Amino acid sequence: METPAPTVTPKDRILRVAYDLFSTRGIRDVGIDEIVRTADVAKATLYKHFASKNALATAFLQMREREWTHGIVEAGAIRRGATPREQLLAIFDVFDDWFHQENFEGCSFINVLLEMGSSHPLGESSSVHLKNIRDIVVGLAEDGGLSEPEQFAHSWHILMKGSIVSATEGDDRAAKRAQAMARMLIDTHTTSDAMPA
Repeated sequence: METPAPTVTPKDRILRVAYDLFSTRGIRDVGIDEIVRTADVAKATLYKHFASKNALATAFLQMREREWTHGIVEAGAIRRGATPREQLLAIFDVFDDWFHQENFEGCSFINVLLEMGSSHPLGESSSVHLKNIRDIVVGLAEDGGLSEPEQFAHSWHILMKGSIVSATEGDDRAAKRAQAMARMLIDTHTTSDAMPA
């Protein structure tokens, strides 16, 4: 007996359409009417599930964190690296694969932060999601015995964000360049009494 395919609810369909549109074109360029038309739902249905466009965009950012931050970057790095330090470096291997995808769209958190501004609620939300990425790096730095994990994570995140911007500009070696600098950053934060990891 075949297992029935999971039912896609109108809410799920709206969010998936918004995800695809917002991640490729930004927030302001995408109107509610386009989302409603593409998701094939009534406008009342959209507003039943999402009180405003900002609420829908907030849900998009949360979905992006689940699918991209945790589902692709964090999970991919853990899968590729046997130790915390290898996992840190593997982030740029994950990025290299991502940068070479035909549908590479850049980092939605950076894009929304720049598009909306840091004082806009969506900009503030994007900053929180970016901090959550840094927190993953802090955890790996701590597990890897690196000194000053918070400072390390800030520097590491600059390499991550910079490589994304460079890849958006067309640099197909951006992840590998950042990874080479990342190795030096690990060396800088490796103390002589730190446990090897």
